[in-house]
Amino acid sequence: MATLFEYRDYLITGLITTVGVTLAGIALMTILMIVFGMALLSRHRPIRRASRVYVEFFRGTSLLVQLFWWYYALPFFGISLPALLVGVVGLGLNSGAYGAEVVRVSIKSVPIEQVEAGKALNLSPTLIMRLIVLPQAFRIMLPPYANLCVELLKGTSVVALITIAELTFSARYIAVRTFQTEPAFIAILICYFVLATLIVVPIRRLERRLRLV
Repeated sequence: MATLFEYRDYLITGLITTVGVTLAGIALMTILMIVFGMALLSRHRPIRRASRVYVEFFRGTSLLVQLFWWYYALPFFGISLPALLVGVVGLGLNSGAYGAEVVRVSIKSVPIEQVEAGKALNLSPTLIMRLIVLPQAFRIMLPPYANLCVELLKGTSVVALITIAELTFSARYIAVRTFQTEPAFIAILICYFVLATLIVVPIRRLERRLRLV
């Protein structure tokens, strides 16, 4: 353990990188899931179809293959992207596809009778969406949103394969240098658990608070 302590700077650096990639990925995922989730419900068929192509493509292909394609294959076509950018965009696009379905299903879960009541009150579609549908859909989507955030956090371990020195990369480096595989991976196991808890707990508190409103 003393040797592991000597390499603590590598773990700290990996932890900082993991946190940064996770936060940026969640931000991108949130934007994409809202945009494409709403687009899946659009009245315009081309918009719905384009959104469906995005969702099915990124849900139907491996995140690892996507990252490898963008980081290792695109340079053959004259396009080289920084590893950190590929990691954030890859995680955001992949998780955003799942999140789009969460948004769509959450909105569709709002009882149609309430929408009809809004129409009876002569509310515009925009007001019905803003005042009636979205507040209820937001409560419904919070639990799966928390799951998506945690899955994205765990997915950051994959970006180690495109040379990003995050937690898993740091643990493998320390294990190779010190031959202490168990302590290194126990340390990052604890780190992932703590980070996941920091993500889930605030969302659960928000969920409980909204139930009381």
